[in-house]
Amino acid sequence: MIVTVFRSRLMPGLKDEYVALVERMVELARATPGYLSHKGFFADDGERCTIVEFADEKGQEAWRTNAEHMAAQRLGRQKYYEAYDIQVCNVLHEAHFKRDAAAKAAS
Repeated sequence: MIVTVFRSRLMPGLKDEYVALVERMVELARATPGYLSHKGFFADDGERCTIVEFADEKGQEAWRTNAEHMAAQRLGRQKYYEAYDIQVCNVLHEAHFKRDAAAKAAS
């Protein structure tokens, strides 16, 4: 699995407009083969963190190089972002826990 962590800070006053662009990018990501999930959060200090998961590097690369996504990246640098950091990571280990499933297994 490939996980992309995108942390950003927006220019003042552009959050609502930016969120509309993000909604379109989520649609595109979901349509990309290998897409698994996408979550975005705004922290109390104004930083935004987006986590996108793809099954493999091929899917992540297709998303990264999608023409509409690349145009949005350029627009982000020109208009929306004060700063950003991107980390693209290979998952070395993962574990899962669900309380309901654990309780059922114990009974």
